[in-house]
Amino acid sequence: MRSRQRMFAAVMRLLLKCLRLGRRRRFKLVRQVEQLWHYGHLCLRSLLYNSFTNSDVVLDSLFEPVYWLVDHVTRWFGVVFVALVIGLTSSIVAIVYICLLPLILQTYTPAWICWHLAYGHWNLIMIVFHYYMAITTSPGHPPQAKDDLTGVSICRKCIAPKPARTHHCSICNRCVLKMDHHCPWLNNCVGHYNHRYFFSFCLFMTMGCIYCSISGWEMFRDAYAAIERMKLLEKERLQVAANQTYYQTPPPTFSFRQRAFHKSVVYLWVLCSSVALALGALTLWHAALITRGETSIERHINKKERQRLQKKGKVFRNPYSYGGWDNWKVFLGVDMPRHWLTRVLLPSPHLPHGTGLSWDLPPCVTEQRTPLLAI
Repeated sequence: MRSRQRMFAAVMRLLLKCLRLGRRRRFKLVRQVEQLWHYGHLCLRSLLYNSFTNSDVVLDSLFEPVYWLVDHVTRWFGVVFVALVIGLTSSIVAIVYICLLPLILQTYTPAWICWHLAYGHWNLIMIVFHYYMAITTSPGHPPQAKDDLTGVSICRKCIAPKPARTHHCSICNRCVLKMDHHCPWLNNCVGHYNHRYFFSFCLFMTMGCIYCSISGWEMFRDAYAAIERMKLLEKERLQVAANQTYYQTPPPTFSFRQRAFHKSVVYLWVLCSSVALALGALTLWHAALITRGETSIERHINKKERQRLQKKGKVFRNPYSYGGWDNWKVFLGVDMPRHWLTRVLLPSPHLPHGTGLSWDLPPCVTEQRTPLLAI
């Protein structure tokens, strides 16, 4: 009897211990859930730490991993895009020299031959020179020492001096002087020291593509018609072979050289026309920005500033614009009339006006304008 009582008491004690452990585990789980809830609540409130925070800041915070991925992927894709530009341009030049140039020398008059040789090679030299300079020239970066600059702000990302018209490039992870944009086709930023090279490359590449499209239009039509005849004759040949009519003579087939020639002409015209349309639109866009004395980034900043001042009944004037004609002279570095030939129509590695740290009045500007607002 006593042994049964002892056994029952031991079982009850064991049961009570299990209940106590269960309560402790439940209490521990509840504490962890409360801690996670307070931590999440604190993170949410940290997004609303001041009155300047709005829905855009919240969305930027949520999309920060996406931005990081795009920045790093674009950085690696730049090498691929540069190789693609070099490969496509080289293929067009090879087709012109191998396929079209012999035909031009055989069929065109001496005057037209001289025109095509002179213009084609001049355009090619300008394209190669400006693309090489746009890739290899640094856009310009502000100095890291704060004592070297006065009256400038501090970049909140790289914690360094940020002069006027300077912006931070998240792909290069550096501030760029007079930054326009990061171009993956150059694998480089477009800034103060290589902006002219970038625009000149776009302009001369567009001119070269338009030249190839116009001069090769008749050849493209003949080549396209020949390819259609190839397909038709190939279809007839297959039908003859299927019917096994040995008394019929199979239609003649085109040689590999003829096929390659016609397909190369079609490839050249389609590629040049497509690039002329796309790159031509980009060139016109940048030409409009240069005329207004703006960069791509400043265009958005000036638009918002113009709308803000318009509501107050005021007029915004871009402090870096000297008028359409003078803006082009400053951008191209034309200080005297002969520079239109030596610096615009011929390859020239001359530096732009100023250092990109301060924006004094260039010597080529005819009228001095007093800025109303500074950006």
